[in-house]
Amino acid sequence: MAGKALSLLPPLLLAAAGLAGLLLLCVPTRDIREPPALKYGIVLDAGSSHTSMFIYKWPADKENDTGIVGQHSSCDVRGGGISSYADNPSGAGQSLVECLNQALRDVPKERHAGTPLYLGATAGMRLLNLTSPEASANVLAAVTQTLTQYPFDFRGARILSGQDEGVFGWVTINYLLENFIKYGWVGRWFRPRKGTLGAMDLGGASTQITFETASPAEDPANEVQLRLYGQRYRVYTHSFLCYGRDQVLRRLLASAVQTRGPHPCWPQGYSTHVMLRDIYESPCTAAQRPQAFNRSARVSLAGSSNPALCHGLVSQLFNSSSCRFSRCSFNGVFQPPVAGKFIAFSAFFYTVDFLRTVMGLPVATLQQLEAAVVTVCSQTWSEQLLSRGYGFDELSFGDVTFQKKAGDTAVGWALGYMLNLTNLIPADPPGLRKGTDFSSWVVLLLLFAAMLLAAFALLLQQARSTKWASTI
Repeated sequence: MAGKALSLLPPLLLAAAGLAGLLLLCVPTRDIREPPALKYGIVLDAGSSHTSMFIYKWPADKENDTGIVGQHSSCDVRGGGISSYADNPSGAGQSLVECLNQALRDVPKERHAGTPLYLGATAGMRLLNLTSPEASANVLAAVTQTLTQYPFDFRGARILSGQDEGVFGWVTINYLLENFIKYGWVGRWFRPRKGTLGAMDLGGASTQITFETASPAEDPANEVQLRLYGQRYRVYTHSFLCYGRDQVLRRLLASAVQTRGPHPCWPQGYSTHVMLRDIYESPCTAAQRPQAFNRSARVSLAGSSNPALCHGLVSQLFNSSSCRFSRCSFNGVFQPPVAGKFIAFSAFFYTVDFLRTVMGLPVATLQQLEAAVVTVCSQTWSEQLLSRGYGFDELSFGDVTFQKKAGDTAVGWALGYMLNLTNLIPADPPGLRKGTDFSSWVVLLLLFAAMLLAAFALLLQQARSTKWASTI
């Protein structure tokens, strides 16, 4: 009898497995089929010093999910930024061809027509538009002509405002790090409790600081309100034009030429000839420009490697003498106190990474950062902006991370820009779920467990009956 009871177990297990199989046929099977087709998007980040192309991808059946869009590939355009082609607009368009041809190879041919293509220009073109709107329009027209010749879904080329650049960078960081919404292992979306990260971007012609704040901004021009995944965010942001790396170096150069002495921020023993037009034809040096100067004239300038004098020269760029608000960063711009963790990218990352990896110097605190730049005989622009400008102290500086990528995706405004224009981040919580519906799995597991318990109970009953029969 015991043998008969045991022989009943395999059929029962087979029955349970069969029931499980039938249930699986009734459950959505998106994740057990072949991987879904991918969608692609292309963004050209036309910065002041260079242009970069980023190709993003995401599963076609998972739009409005989060943590989905990732970087597929990238390409650095050779030459300067498109604003450097003011006298040769067609050259701006031609400079993009090599990277666009790479995009033809990187994006599957059958996806070309449905792949959105954007070009966003930043502070370099903002400056050109200030000095020569006609030249700016000609450059944009030239790149548009080139971009429309490709089989992608071209959505336009435009100049981003400083506010856009700051906010889209903030969106990129927090999207990639899943700070807006996260998909949990239990199969449901939830809002992380860790909050958002602030973003600091240092480009060639401007710098941006953006972070979430609880209180309304005293200056409405510095506040942006967003609704992402059903949650409202109040964000402080400001972009300082002419405070990017390249323009600050040009302004320091103009100051050194005015003093007719050596350049204290250049290494001792270094000298070069500088064209006056390269110094004074930027709007950022307008205040230092002589009333009359020979554009073709050259001046000879040598370095003195004097960190103290260089520090003083840089400090003159930050005006903290007046503020009509309760508090300001510099130049009379309202800024609430920095709080929380920040990610600093672009030239912030490259400067600190050079000091840390190439020079082998510690830069974990503001004191270490200042000591590091003194060691290399020049005061870096980054150290001044973080402490004197934005007001980071030794405590808050410990919450700043210098980063180039989040995962495999470059940190910057480009991804946030595409997410916004393609509506991949909804205002309301996502209604889609990844993989099989969680409730279906619960029903399946409960039924399977019930079948196993029934089999075990039957086996136990049969065993007791056998024992009773043998006793009699």
